[in-house]
Amino acid sequence: MNAAAHCAGYVGRYAPSPTGMLHLGNLRTVLAAYLHCRSAGGRFLLRIEDLDTTRVRPGIEERQLADLAMLGIKWDESPIRQSERDSVYAPLVRQLHQAGLAYPCFASRKEVREAASAPHRGDNPGRYPGIYADYPAELANKRIANREQHCWRLRVQRAPKNFEDKFAGTVEIDLDRESGDFVIQRADGLHAYQLACAVDDSLCGITDVLRGGDLLDSGARQAWILTCLQMPVPRYWHIPLFLAENGERLSKRDGADDMARFMAEGFDATAIRSYLACTLGQCAAGERLTMNDLIQRFNINAIPREDVHFDRELLGTFRP
Repeated sequence: MNAAAHCAGYVGRYAPSPTGMLHLGNLRTVLAAYLHCRSAGGRFLLRIEDLDTTRVRPGIEERQLADLAMLGIKWDESPIRQSERDSVYAPLVRQLHQAGLAYPCFASRKEVREAASAPHRGDNPGRYPGIYADYPAELANKRIANREQHCWRLRVQRAPKNFEDKFAGTVEIDLDRESGDFVIQRADGLHAYQLACAVDDSLCGITDVLRGGDLLDSGARQAWILTCLQMPVPRYWHIPLFLAENGERLSKRDGADDMARFMAEGFDATAIRSYLACTLGQCAAGERLTMNDLIQRFNINAIPREDVHFDRELLGTFRP
């Protein structure tokens, strides 16, 4: 039985960032999320994660949406854009501050690096060492009133030491030890990815987030943000990654493995979709299937438990 079938009122989503074309790894993830959602009779939403407008590339959003549509992905509402939602995020940062769960940090990146690398700080130089965690509120308010640059950090000392994932199981993630208090609003005023992603998932009624295993740490952070805000926390499903032939991570920045490349080589959308489904354990080599076929047979338990490498020979079996 499909593990999603018991999830009443399933609402899934995909949230691309328009900074580069979607590569095969991105497309594999969205296909898995879509099949999981639709096989449970759920609704599927799309969110454009364009918070950092300096990194957004013109025309990329339109090309990403066209690729998703070509793959057979259909969303049930108009996409929301994070760049238009500052008025949603800002009151929640204030709420966390008023509850004593977030605080302003005036340290520069250099100061954080130097403090974190001090010999008495232990063996994790990437951890924020809490420089301003106990800074007097009166002094902080004066510096804020003087428009001194600062970010906002969320306290993590009371966060759970384990993260419960529906696919990966119980994973030990100690935020206090690994990252320390993390940024929820940047010094330039932009709300951080972790806050915006968590809040949008909850406010949009997302019940299940299926994405790549490289975001397990983000899952722990986002679940903690929502717990602090007393907002519903979705179920998380983090699946292993799709890697290049040489085992390296794929990147949207290089554009070497996007859909247009393979279409230019003579593959059609059915071939690409079926190949990706095969790497997810949902069909056999050379088995060209419609999206409806894949939805009907989807079984999340068939997804490999290890990272999968791109296999050009296997892809060739799906050529029309």
